Parts: sequence; C-alpha cells; structure tokens
Amino acid sequence: MSRAFVLSGGGSLGSVQVGMLAALAELGVEPELVVGTSVGAVNAAWVAGRPGLDGAETLAAIWRGVGRDDIFPADPVVGLKGLLGRSDHLVSSDGLRALLARHLTFDRLEDAPVPLQVVATDILTGIDLVIDHGDAIEAVTASSAIPGVFPPVTIDGHVLIDGGVTNNTPISHAVAAGADEIWVLPTGYPCNLPRAPRTALGMAMQAVTLLVQDRLVLDVARYQSEVELHVLPPLCPMTVAPIDFTHTSELIDRARASTRAWLAGDHGPDQTAWLGFHQHEGASPS
Repeated sequence: MSRAFVLSGGGSLGSVQVGMLAALAELGVEPELVVGTSVGAVNAAWVAGRPGLDGAETLAAIWRGVGRDDIFPADPVVGLKGLLGRSDHLVSSDGLRALLARHLTFDRLEDAPVPLQVVATDILTGIDLVIDHGDAIEAVTASSAIPGVFPPVTIDGHVLIDGGVTNNTPISHAVAAGADEIWVLPTGYPCNLPRAPRTALGMAMQAVTLLVQDRLVLDVARYQSEVELHVLPPLCPMTVAPIDFTHTSELIDRARASTRAWLAGDHGPDQTAWLGFHQHEGASPS
C-alpha cells in the first residue's frame, strides 16, 4: 500500500495544514508520497524533506515567524507597473524564494527523501502539470504563482502559474501515481468573514479560495469510493482571510486539536459533508 499526503492551496491558511501534519505525525502517520499545490506545495516540500513529528514541529516554528510582508512584500513601483499594464504581476516573488532558500533541505525535487510532486498550471493550455524533478525553488514558486499577483515561472518552455487555478487539491495526481491510501489536508476557506475583503489582493485571494472549494467537493465525491481516502476537516468557523498572517499560531493550535479529535472519532462514508459552502448565523452575506 502506498500512502500519499495531498496538500491544497490557500495562502496564509496553509498554517492549518501545519497543525494537521503535527497531529498525524503524533500517531506515526507518515507519507510515502507528498503532492501539493500553491502553499500546499510549500508545506509539501518541507514534509518531503523532513517527515515526522520533529519536522512538523520545526515547520510550525517557521510558520509562526512568517508575516505578510515576508510573502507579499509591498513595493509601490512593482505594484504600479502591474496596475499600468507594464508588468504581469503586482508583487515580487523574491520574498517567497528567499524563504524557500532558507528552509528547504534539498535543491532538486528528485533529491527529496520522500517522493514529491508539485502542481502548476500552464497559462497557455490551461492544463495542470505535475513537476517531480528539477530545481525545487523554481517548481514550488511556479506552483504558488497566484495569477496577477506573483510573476509566472517558465520551466521547460511552459509558462506556469498557481496550480490552484486548475487543481487546488490534487487528489487525482496522487491516484495516478499509484497511491491507494490518501490523506487530504485542505486549508479550508473563510466561512465566517465579518465583511468582504477591502484590498485588491485580499479580494483576489478570497475569490480564488472560493473558486477551488467546489472542485474539492467534487473530487472527494469522486475518489472516496475508489481509494482509501481520509479528508481532514478544515477549521470551522473560520474568520481569517487567506492573506492574514496574524493568526498563524492560533490556526496551527486549533488545527492540531481539531485533527486529534477527528482522528479519535468515527466518521461517515460521505466526506463531502464538512466541505460544502455554508453560512454561519450572524455572518455578513456580503
């Protein structure tokens, strides 16, 4: 049996996956394959290099020290060029690249101790591509290149953007790779925001998060009868936006406790039940 971890995208909500990883590691559940998209590719690259509880604890420490400016550095010149149509992005990816350079434990994907696949989208064909070899920083940056926000990355002639555009939770690629036991670590989405995002970046990230959630429900419904699928429940209610890094510690701790409780309980056969769109009483409809 081949066990895969599948990690979805979701901006700063990738911190939720860190708590999930720690809870799984506590029970000795470790992957033989890791597949990730966007921020899930960032976390997947770490897990592929340092699986186990010690790796999860170290990842949590890294996440607790990351702020919004580390990932989305404000640069008026870069932003203005993008707004004026003189550039294809609003934010430099240098911050993300620097973070990866400091913390990845391998230079090339094929050198990862645990087999690793990251997913990106070919902007010209609309096809989601699996990258399992080559420069690790380039591959993860490509998978995380939110369209219009970060610059695309060219690899082997393909102009690549965020894999979440086409396959935010790449269960299909884990199945294609031969995994028959798959643990899905979704970031979830903000289901209880008090108001709509007020910035262009915030609006873009929220829109992408909502767009890909429906695909996740469809994929889980499709594959839960084909493989041994374990979909960890995302946090709910969620009031944190995917560009908000001020609640990282809280999200890690909540996800760890929530996942522990879920792992100790019994679950019904339909795992889409805790993934669908919903609204909380008193939440803003806007």
